[in-house]
Amino acid sequence: MNSNKIREVFLEFFKSKQHEIVSSAPMVVKNDPTLMFTNAGMNQFKDMFLGNTPIINKRVADSQKCLRVSGKHNDLDEVGHDTYHHTMFEMLGNWSFGDYFKKEAIEWAWELIVDVYGMDKSRIYVSVFEGSDSDGVPFDQEAYDLWKSFLPESHIIKGNKKDNFWEMGETGPCGSCSELHFDLRDDSERAVIDGASLVNMDNPQVIEVWNLVFMQFNRKANGSLEPLPSKHVDTGMGFERLCMALQGKKSNYDTDVFQPIICRIAELSSVKYGEDIKRDIAMRVIADHIRAIAFSIADGQIPSNVKAGYVIRRILRRAVRYGYTYLNFKTPFMYKLVDTLAAQLGAQFPELIASQQLITKVIEEEENSFLRTLATGINLLEGVMSKTKDAGGKVISGEDAFVLYDTYGFPIDLTELIARENDMSVDIEQFEKELAEQKNRSRNAAAVETGDWIEVVAISSSEYVGYDLLETDIRIARYREVASKGKKLYQLVFDKTPFYGNSGGQVGDKGYISSANEKIEITDTQKENNLTVHITSTLPTNLGGSFRAVVNSVEHTASSNNHTATHLLHEALREVLGNHVEQKGSLVQPSGLRFDFSHFNKVTHEELQEVERIVNSKIRANSVLIEKIGRAHV
Repeated sequence: MNSNKIREVFLEFFKSKQHEIVSSAPMVVKNDPTLMFTNAGMNQFKDMFLGNTPIINKRVADSQKCLRVSGKHNDLDEVGHDTYHHTMFEMLGNWSFGDYFKKEAIEWAWELIVDVYGMDKSRIYVSVFEGSDSDGVPFDQEAYDLWKSFLPESHIIKGNKKDNFWEMGETGPCGSCSELHFDLRDDSERAVIDGASLVNMDNPQVIEVWNLVFMQFNRKANGSLEPLPSKHVDTGMGFERLCMALQGKKSNYDTDVFQPIICRIAELSSVKYGEDIKRDIAMRVIADHIRAIAFSIADGQIPSNVKAGYVIRRILRRAVRYGYTYLNFKTPFMYKLVDTLAAQLGAQFPELIASQQLITKVIEEEENSFLRTLATGINLLEGVMSKTKDAGGKVISGEDAFVLYDTYGFPIDLTELIARENDMSVDIEQFEKELAEQKNRSRNAAAVETGDWIEVVAISSSEYVGYDLLETDIRIARYREVASKGKKLYQLVFDKTPFYGNSGGQVGDKGYISSANEKIEITDTQKENNLTVHITSTLPTNLGGSFRAVVNSVEHTASSNNHTATHLLHEALREVLGNHVEQKGSLVQPSGLRFDFSHFNKVTHEELQEVERIVNSKIRANSVLIEKIGRAHV
């Protein structure tokens, strides 16, 4: 099977098991403060696991775009150097929200893998959770017994907490899991070493293909576990690894997922893949990274110097550096790969086609910028090396290397490479110390300690009534304590709220809640997943009582007007510059607005004047708002 057919078979199989097939969520996360990128298939369903969002479909399947380049799940250093780690990858998954559990998940996994895909069951090993005394979770006897009906016990391994207890982060939904591993080795190797001994031992030919997570706990801030409201199934199968196994390859990069891109790189560089290890690594890095970059831009994340944009910029620059050093690319080349990628994946992910021109232009501009940085950095490094040699030394100081890295964006590995070529080295220990100190400064500045939610009133969701009311009677449903920069704050969730939570670029509302005995200032309102969270420095004394919630109407109305203006501005920009213009961010506050958008060139003075004229004419028209479905926020 080719890769597109493999994906199609997976989705059709679970459709036959009464699963709703849903689209991939964006890879770039906008409304979850705990994540920058979707790093697992379960991210978009997190609120369902926690009980914050009503469950519409109890059975769901999808192919989710994921990115793992930061935080707990970070595979960046392995990418290109081994055969199976990636930055961006697809996660095939099937989900049960309070419906089926271990029995169906295991039986269907076996049916798909062996009966439908035809994988050799003698090469399959599974692992089950051995239990944890510290968490009070016993050995998963149920999963073990279910697997015994399909596999000999010699192919069932007891796994530890690291491998067989899945957690998305430090807190949140979690549970024991059962992994399926596949042995890709030749028969001669299998005869000498038992595959069971190589499971979860980082052997590139005995790999985890599918992880069945039995989600039944919530990890609290104090480290303890509490049962989730319902038991769920959360599975994730690495699409690229599955293709490797089904296509009889020894590397993900040898499958048709990556080969079209690698062939294009080889064509552009006039270098044949498979003849030199360093060049092969460079090609694999570039083939992997172009996917991560293109999908991120398609999902609305332009490379930048902050947060998620900085991560994407670093990925792009890492790829350019490999091309520059090992494939002799001295002019932009990454942008030429976008057509190949769009042709390959556009049918499954139409956002690649829709944003193809934008992706191409943004990547080309980023490449041009960084290639100038490379040239500048090399000149600066030559000055550092000359200074070091004049002083009789052969070791570039970690401080100098860090300045090149931090101030000029010059990669440390390129500094080391050029130093070696000049019979010099870099004081990496001192560089790492400088880097660690910078990270500690940033971490301390942004450190937030968040307590667990304490429930006062049980609610399934918090209703927003601010479209019609700017004050109403409310009750506090839950609260928690938050410490940031040495300051103690409280976050409150109401049963309903007139306060608009920071979203869509618009800042959160301010105001107060009051009862007969007290008045509590609300200094900000945020959106966290599906909850509207109200920030205050004072915890109400009568948490179980009724309060009157009052929004600062003057600031709210000013923000609402400016929010409407962003939509008018977006429409005018598309009319003047073209339909490719996409909003990439905004800031809407009472005093004004900022609107970020994508365009290939600098906007001319005449174009700006025309945009201004169109927006002002729309405002003066004072059009009547017509609400067809739902409500417009004005």
